[in-house]
Amino acid sequence: MTDATRRALENLRDWSTLQWYVIPLLAIVFFIYATEVRKARTTGNWDAVFAGLTLLGVDFLNETWNGLVFHFTGHSAFWTTPGPSAFTVMVGWNIEIIFMFAVSGIIYYYTLSPEGHRRILGLPEKWFWAIGYAVFCVLVEVLLNIGGHLVWEYPFWNRSFAGIWLIFFFGYFHFYCAIIGILAIRSLRTRSVILAGLYGGVLALNLVFQGLLGWVY
Repeated sequence: MTDATRRALENLRDWSTLQWYVIPLLAIVFFIYATEVRKARTTGNWDAVFAGLTLLGVDFLNETWNGLVFHFTGHSAFWTTPGPSAFTVMVGWNIEIIFMFAVSGIIYYYTLSPEGHRRILGLPEKWFWAIGYAVFCVLVEVLLNIGGHLVWEYPFWNRSFAGIWLIFFFGYFHFYCAIIGILAIRSLRTRSVILAGLYGGVLALNLVFQGLLGWVY
């Protein structure tokens, strides 16, 4: 077990680490979603809400398989967050990350033009911004890694050329691909079923693995 993993486990789901700044951040996230739901009830356009929830749900899935990597190897997850946090949810996931990704999908949605059909540098804008935001996320992750806040252990998941591409595709780009996919579905019922399946499936996995089987990650 790596030192970073040990430090992450020391604070894992420890309520004594909770900080007061979590409350206003939570209020801001609630305000953003309450505003979007109110708009959607008036306009019938729920795209922003689905964009936000889709990205967060895919991130939840990402963090679950990352935690399972640690469980099965007993060594380390692909990424670990050992540094100070108001609440460490999994070895590589904390409350600050959750708040960020809770609104990242909405930010992506509002970056697109209202008609959504423009092209930028020859690419449809939805793909241009999907690539752009994924690149930005990778750059932020690199800075966090340099600062020791986000630790990478495996030689194929690092700041090498090949490693950066893996982080780009499997760390972030698919978040935005999922948003593009969910927004391409016009039926709200179908969207809701897919989203419910995503959250329900990941929650069930964690309840079984962590709750019933007692796996710690």
